[in-house]
Amino acid sequence: MDTMELPTHYNDWPTDKGYDPEYEQREPVELPVTGKIPAYAAGIVYRTGPGKSQVNADNGEILRLSHWFDGFSQTHRFEILAPDDTHPSPRVFYNSRFSTDDLIQSAIKTGTLDGVGFGQKRDPCKSILGKAQSEYVPKPTPSSKNIGVTLSINFPGLDKGEKDSVESTSRWNNSQGVRTLYAKTDYNALKKIDPVTLEPIGLASQADLHPELSGQLSASHSRSDPITGDMFNFNLTLGPACTYRVFQVSAATGETTILATFSATPAYLHSLLITQDHVILCVWNAHVNPLGMTGSFLDAILPTDPNQPAVWYVIDRKGGQGLIATYESPAFFCFHTINAWLEPSENGSQMDIVADVVRSDNCDLIKTLYYENLISSLDTAKEFQKNRDDSLRTSITRFRLPCVPQTPCGNVKKATVEWSACNSLSPELPTLNPNKGTSKHRYVYAVTFRGESTLIDGIMKLDCDTQEVRLWAFHGHSPGEAIFVADPEGSNEDDGVLLSVVLDGICGKSYLLCLDARDLSELGRASVDGVVGFGFHGQHVPADGGIPTGDY
Repeated sequence: MDTMELPTHYNDWPTDKGYDPEYEQREPVELPVTGKIPAYAAGIVYRTGPGKSQVNADNGEILRLSHWFDGFSQTHRFEILAPDDTHPSPRVFYNSRFSTDDLIQSAIKTGTLDGVGFGQKRDPCKSILGKAQSEYVPKPTPSSKNIGVTLSINFPGLDKGEKDSVESTSRWNNSQGVRTLYAKTDYNALKKIDPVTLEPIGLASQADLHPELSGQLSASHSRSDPITGDMFNFNLTLGPACTYRVFQVSAATGETTILATFSATPAYLHSLLITQDHVILCVWNAHVNPLGMTGSFLDAILPTDPNQPAVWYVIDRKGGQGLIATYESPAFFCFHTINAWLEPSENGSQMDIVADVVRSDNCDLIKTLYYENLISSLDTAKEFQKNRDDSLRTSITRFRLPCVPQTPCGNVKKATVEWSACNSLSPELPTLNPNKGTSKHRYVYAVTFRGESTLIDGIMKLDCDTQEVRLWAFHGHSPGEAIFVADPEGSNEDDGVLLSVVLDGICGKSYLLCLDARDLSELGRASVDGVVGFGFHGQHVPADGGIPTGDY
């Protein structure tokens, strides 16, 4: 009798199911909880990122996406209910929804994946004009667009027909709950999602905020002031003269102000930084050739030139001074920034900007995140991981931009590296206590790319003062971004918990993990009866008001 041979996996760490999940749970279901989730973690955890990676077309062909960033997006919702008179412990409910049904149906009917654009491998003879024509949809529907990298709660400036501000001066007063939920990506588009059912219900762009914000690119990670809730981002227009517009959206009024407009080298900038007084846009070395998008956006990202400096642009966000300073540092690439704040300069009369980022020597990492390198049972993935180049590793790095002027200065200054840590752990998807946004933090949390699995293989905590590192890791269990939820009664920065969605690759199901943020010990978990795909980012919205995590 023939027996089916089970696939083998890189390092006996199965990840296949996380890259092509079929599980969708549209109606909320209660999850079994083991251990204990603290009552203060009550609220909603939203997650977004890639879902399915292949579909069966009507012509009989299996259409496979090439790059992880192009996975058909899916949104997840974990609702944590606080204890009450009849339930002594927190309960967890889960629902999810694929958010690109129309895009998938188009692929099934046409037998093509022409609506996919970040890293999809294409016919090299196809021109950029043909690509634009194939992606044109006369009347696009919300689920015809693949937008699902980050999420924003109560995005200011949009939905002006609805109540757009709260009675206080901060949008972080959540007494009215989650009014709107928007998914964002690295191009100028947003998708409105029903915050309960997760149904895609609308599309928007930055031009809806301000008519001059019509450029093609932006950062998936806008930045929100932790006090006012004002949102900051940039808009990049590609063309013969590439133009950056850095802007602010007031949470109190919904009005958008363009803080600075300047020409600079176009680059793939996934995130930016703010202090209490500034917006910092670092044009690191992932420069883009606007005429090079003959196949995908990834094709247009040029190799890192180590001889070209990274350029830091500092924009005044309060006094109307616009672009006030430019700094240069040695070449590097950054996918995710962490935090920035102000410190007195050595001369005592000025202020320095201190910025923490996740840094790598070049942008090669994003060019390796193809499914063929990530699906653990594939021979291509095993070979890639076996020969993985250490140059792909990342580090948490602290930069200092000294003596920031108060008015525009034409001289280019030097940004310096103060320290770099955790290269052996190769951290990514960094998070911190959201109360520390724009002020000096001590602790950074991140997932690790140590090489134990094809991608993520642990959760780490770095003490930036002592360089001490803690690690949570369990063989075969692949975690996602660790979302920090602060203990409102805590007195220390790390008083709180981390919430992470983990795939148990051995049993083929996922769970919501709750770790003590102090020592990364497990407190509890809520088990999902299916696979939650390897996603990107999320937010926790406290049940009793407070700061949602994310966009920091």
